[in-house]
Amino acid sequence: MDDLRLALLLNAVSPAVGGVLVRGEKGTAKSTAVRALAALMPDVDVVAGCRFSCAPGAPDPGCPDGPHEAAPGTARPARMVELPVGASEDRLVGALDIERALADGVKAFEPGLLADAHRGVLYVDEVNLLHDHLVDLLLDAAAMGASYVEREGVSVRHAARFLLVGTMNPEEGELRPQLLDRFGLTVEVAASREPEQRVEVVRRRLAHDDDPAAFAARWADEEAALRERVADARTLLPRVELGDAALRQIAATCAAFEVDGMRADIVMARTATALAAWAGRADVREEDVRQAALLALPHRRRRNPFDAPGLDEDRLDETLERFGGDDRPDPDTDPDPDPGTDPSGPDGGGGGGVPPQGQGPESGPPAEQPGPSESSTGQPEPSEPAGAPAAGAGAGDRSAERAAEPFRTKVLSVPGLGEGAAGRRSRARTEHGRTTGARRPRGTLSKLHLAATVQAAAPHQRARGRSGPGLVVRRDDLRQATREGREGNLVLFVVDASGSMAARRRMGSVKGAVLSLLLDAYQRRDKVGLVTFRGTGAEVALPPTSSVDAAAARLEELPTGGRTPLAAGLLKAHDVLRVERLRDPSRRPLLVVVTDGRATGARGGDALALAGRAARLHAAEGTAAVVVDCEAGPVRLGLAGNLARDLGGTAVTLDELRADSIVGLVRDVRAATGTDSTVRNRRAA
Repeated sequence: MDDLRLALLLNAVSPAVGGVLVRGEKGTAKSTAVRALAALMPDVDVVAGCRFSCAPGAPDPGCPDGPHEAAPGTARPARMVELPVGASEDRLVGALDIERALADGVKAFEPGLLADAHRGVLYVDEVNLLHDHLVDLLLDAAAMGASYVEREGVSVRHAARFLLVGTMNPEEGELRPQLLDRFGLTVEVAASREPEQRVEVVRRRLAHDDDPAAFAARWADEEAALRERVADARTLLPRVELGDAALRQIAATCAAFEVDGMRADIVMARTATALAAWAGRADVREEDVRQAALLALPHRRRRNPFDAPGLDEDRLDETLERFGGDDRPDPDTDPDPDPGTDPSGPDGGGGGGVPPQGQGPESGPPAEQPGPSESSTGQPEPSEPAGAPAAGAGAGDRSAERAAEPFRTKVLSVPGLGEGAAGRRSRARTEHGRTTGARRPRGTLSKLHLAATVQAAAPHQRARGRSGPGLVVRRDDLRQATREGREGNLVLFVVDASGSMAARRRMGSVKGAVLSLLLDAYQRRDKVGLVTFRGTGAEVALPPTSSVDAAAARLEELPTGGRTPLAAGLLKAHDVLRVERLRDPSRRPLLVVVTDGRATGARGGDALALAGRAARLHAAEGTAAVVVDCEAGPVRLGLAGNLARDLGGTAVTLDELRADSIVGLVRDVRAATGTDSTVRNRRAA
């Protein structure tokens, strides 16, 4: 936890660092550590009575509670405001009283969480599960330092500069790249594997539960000392000098690791300066730059959601050594400003500490290894990886093949108009998007349809005794705008891993196609699941989840071989979708079957007929489906087309799945057999 403590303390010293993203497994006290930060933040001077925390010396000229007269402010503790994942837009940015605004022209504004967090900390637990429309508002506020509330020509603006801190479990999905880049620092946390440390954690937790007051009193002196050290570092921060040599190292490091944009350079510079102040020094050293890189760059190195964050530390050291200047201070001659304090101790001082991913100093990217299905001589391995056998594994199984390079796929969407979670795949009624009509509001009015409201109120103006220029508006006149946007779906992959798919090039291409669809699902904010079938049965390789990383990892490990129980795979998918409809009825499914259409089973049985019956179960429930036809060779049976017809969906080949295919730019999946699928199925037949 040392890196987590250090990252939080550096932001307490210099909020300009830009916040912290804490990634880690469940049960590692991420939230507990973040919430403890508020007690270490210095008090904030605010204008008395201002709901927007204006500073007495420099109040916001556009403050809705202003203008403020010159007067001494009042001190209050810095706030830590928590943003719930399920919060509404009005709760985040604030809300206007639309009825009073229309009738009286009064901007009656109720501040939201962004106003509460101004000059404090905004904490988002499970930030990777935050809805897209809230992410957009956070991005705007973080970029401009202000929040804007717009409601049909009535607008309110107030300052919103806050320290953004988020925690997340990567198993539940990744963050959007834009929001990820807004976090200044990132750390990876994991539970200790040392028994003594685990014993101490349990002992302290039990002591806290038995007597919270006594436990807090026991650590009060240490907490007070830490708070004082934060205050001293804040005082020293403006005097810290960032020399040209350190700036060259920062710029060279960001260039060497090919990070996008210039934000990484600025964050590294601010972090290195804060590290020097935290250590009690007035100059930035190479170890400060190194530690700043370990905290500020790992999450900016990701090129796609399947890349693990991290840095090659050998390359980092080589870059720092190459671009280090001769004007670096000699640590042997520079006196220690804080004798008796170990700058690399557990309170997170100094540079060159434990890297955020828990890697050792000699760690780097693994050397290129032969694929899981090849030996060092390039020949197939006869044995299967440990833990790889799937349902029905038996003779003829082959080890997992590497996926081909992913590509940009066409848009596969569910027909009709849904009402599911916000996303980017299928059409849906949403809070955001283009206005398509109006209705009476159910509950709190959030999006006013001005024209419909005026039209509803206009016939009653004389009866209501209107005498002035204002429109007499009643509650019954208000109309809610209905909007159409995009939703995220549940994309369930059913992948054929049988012997008919086991040819090396063929399975590699299939995995590359599924990996491409997974990447598309990540970008469109879908949930994904993975069912595989081979041998004598099918299994749920990955239950529906928001983590496409987990799906990609399971896909990469997928071995092949054995018979082709296509019916078992479709029935298993039917069971998964039935359970998911109960859990989340508003999220519509999209079934993607990746197969060549062949089916085998017990002797004497008609495997293809059984598969057809299983497919028609999905069609009867209106499940949108697409079959990715993996059949290859000069002679083709067209079985995938027949399967698509039974599913009531569409069949596409691997080549047609590519977005740059000449067949077309966009293909919608039809719930009932449409013209395009009818033509294709006839050709296949």
